[in-house]
Amino acid sequence: MVKVVFLHPDLGIGGAERLVVDAALALQSKGHEIHIVTSYHDPGHSFPETNDGTIAVTVSGNWLPRSIFGRFLALCAYVRMVWASFYTVFFSDLNPQVYFCDQVSMCIPVLKTFTCVPVLFYCHFPDLLLASHRTWIQKIYRTPLDWLEEKTTGLATTTVVNSHFTAGVFCDTFKSIRRRPQVLYPSLNFESFDRECVNSLSSVIGTDKKVDFVYLSINRYERKKNLGLAIKAFDLLKSSLGSAKIHLIMVGGYDDRLIENVEHYDELQKLVISLNLSESVTFLRSPSDETKTCLLKNCQTLLYTPDKEHFGIVPLEAMYCQLPVIAVNSGGPLETVEDHRTGYLCQPTAEDFAEKMQYLFENPNIAIKMGERGKQRVIQHFSFHSFCHQLNDLVGELVVSKV
Repeated sequence: MVKVVFLHPDLGIGGAERLVVDAALALQSKGHEIHIVTSYHDPGHSFPETNDGTIAVTVSGNWLPRSIFGRFLALCAYVRMVWASFYTVFFSDLNPQVYFCDQVSMCIPVLKTFTCVPVLFYCHFPDLLLASHRTWIQKIYRTPLDWLEEKTTGLATTTVVNSHFTAGVFCDTFKSIRRRPQVLYPSLNFESFDRECVNSLSSVIGTDKKVDFVYLSINRYERKKNLGLAIKAFDLLKSSLGSAKIHLIMVGGYDDRLIENVEHYDELQKLVISLNLSESVTFLRSPSDETKTCLLKNCQTLLYTPDKEHFGIVPLEAMYCQLPVIAVNSGGPLETVEDHRTGYLCQPTAEDFAEKMQYLFENPNIAIKMGERGKQRVIQHFSFHSFCHQLNDLVGELVVSKV
C-alpha cells in the first residue's frame, strides 16, 4: 500500500476534477491510501465521491482570495496552491509517499524543496496557452507567471498528459523541459453509466411534446468551448428540415462565482432568442450525474464544439452510451472519435455541423450503428481497468525510484 496525496486547486465539477476523482478511485481500488488537499470544495457543486466519504478531502486556503476584483485569477490560484502545499508539508500529518498534482505546478517547488517525496504532475494543458496575452498589460502580468509555469513543471519527478496532442503541445511550449511526458488517457468508470435511468427525457426538457431527434451539447459555459456553434448549426438544420420535431439540449458546468460562466450563459440565451429557437432549445446548468447520464442514454447525437480541445471526456461518455459524436476535427477528438465510424470530425463551421446533423437525422440506422461502434471503441481503448493499471504502474515506479 502506498499513501498518495493529491493537490488540486478547486475541487468542483469539470473534466480536470473528474480526472482527479477517477485517479483517486483508481489508486484506491489498487489498495492505496488516498487523500485530496484542495483550496476549495463545495459539497453542493462537486462530484459525489468527494462528499460521501469515498475519498478523504481536506480544504486549506479557502480564506485566500480567488481573485482580486474579478481579475488576477491565475496569480491567486498560484498563491492558493503554494499555501496548500505548505499546509500539506508543515501543518498536516499526511506524510505521503507520492504526491499527485495537476493544473497548477507552483506547489511542486515547495514539495521538492522541503520533502524527498516524488511528485507526479498531470498536465491537462499548458496554462500559458489558455491565457490572454493581447494587451501589453496582460503580457506584463503573464510573463513571470508563464516563466514560473515552465520552470516549476520541469521540477516534477514524472509528468503525464492526457493525449498525444497535448504531449506535442507540451514539448513545443516548454522547450527547456527535455523529457517528453507520458500519455495517460482519462477513462470512464462504466458502472456509473450502466445504472438504470430514472428520469424521462420529457421531464428534463420540460415538455410532453413528441420529439423525434434530440441533439445534446455538454461543456462548461465558457467562450472557448464555442457553444454558439451548436446553436447556430441547429438553427441551420431547423431551417432546412422545416417542421421536423427536433430539439437541442445545452448542458454546461456552471459556477455563479465565475463571471465568465454567468456572462456566457446569458449570451447563449440571447442568441437562442434572437434566432427564435426558444421552444426548441433547453439549457441546463450543472445537472446531477444522474440527469446527465439520462440525457446521454436518451438523446440521439452529441455535438462537441471546442476547437483544439486537449482531450475531452464528454465524447467518451457519449460513445459509451451509444451516441454518435459530431466534433471539431482538432485536438483530443482526433484520438477518441473515429471519423465516419463513431461519428464525424468537422470543420468548426455551422454549415459543416448542420450537414452531418441532418444526415444522421435522415439516416437513424446509421446513427445507431455508429453508436454501437463507439461503445466498443471506448471499452477497448479507454476502460477504467486500463487506466487503473497504468496509473498504478506509474506510482509504483515513483516509489521504487525513491528507494
